[in-house]
Amino acid sequence: MSEKINVGVVGATGYTGLELVKILLKHPTFNLNYIANSEGGTTINTLHPSLNGVCEDEVLKADVIEIAKTCELVFLAVPHKTAMAYVKPLIDLGVKVVDLSADYRLTQEVYEDFYVPHTDVENLSHVVYGLPEMFREELKSAKLVANPGCFPTSAILGILPFMSKRQEGTPIIIDAKTGVSGAGKKLSDVTHFVNVNDNLFAYNPLMHRHAPEIAQKLNVAFDEVNFVPHLIPLTRGMISSIYIQVDASLEAEETIKEFYKDEKNVRVSSIPVDMKSVAGTNFCDIYVKQKGSMLFISSAIDNLMRGASSQAVVNANLMMGLDENSGILDIAYVP
Repeated sequence: MSEKINVGVVGATGYTGLELVKILLKHPTFNLNYIANSEGGTTINTLHPSLNGVCEDEVLKADVIEIAKTCELVFLAVPHKTAMAYVKPLIDLGVKVVDLSADYRLTQEVYEDFYVPHTDVENLSHVVYGLPEMFREELKSAKLVANPGCFPTSAILGILPFMSKRQEGTPIIIDAKTGVSGAGKKLSDVTHFVNVNDNLFAYNPLMHRHAPEIAQKLNVAFDEVNFVPHLIPLTRGMISSIYIQVDASLEAEETIKEFYKDEKNVRVSSIPVDMKSVAGTNFCDIYVKQKGSMLFISSAIDNLMRGASSQAVVNANLMMGLDENSGILDIAYVP
């Protein structure tokens, strides 16, 4: 039996924090012994009544010294800018970190263009981007991991197998749709029930913060990525419809099957994918259809799981020398 590894979650109030707690409570090796948010003074089942009778642990006010005393690894499910305040002292104290915010996903210049001034530039030089299909070996020795955004996860996994056959300089068009949980737990006019219900709309078209993340990881210019996200009246799920120009001689289905043949968490589908079939799992389901030089890619994930919390646990598994799918659910929430 494996020796238990103590881990913590900072930011237990939100949806991704809840999903992390749910996964970690059932994890065979990780022992969740520190749960915190910015205020403390409550219990996890008070924050999330769905955990009544399952976990009633105290939620503490986050404290770096206490985290270092009790955890070998911590998950930061906190907003951008907030994460930077925790990462530097935690790394200095020898705690490994999986950061679910955007604070370490981008170069300093691009991050500051789309977010705020960066206060921990030093750690940008040795962070590992947490997409195992791209950086599995680097993740095994990482001390700090930048967990990818949900939209970039869906888009990059769809596009990656075809980058060598893409017609250089042609547009990458990503039409993506996400459930309302992707906007976070805090209520806004945009996510108000009356606005979202029976409705569909784009937001931040072409200039969304996830577009430069997609461009950087695919190693293309920002102007080549044309990304438009849409909010749809569903709780969870994400699907990206992607259009790229490729060499007409490409055999798309054979290419993607070969590319992902050894990957446990990517499923290539022979029929168009849907969000329900990946709900509650770490799978990314991908379907491709080619017409001459035009390639259509449809990529579906659970935005809270593969797009955040389950991917974060996969990254932590790799960081701690465990099987990458340890504790990860693989049966979807269907129907």
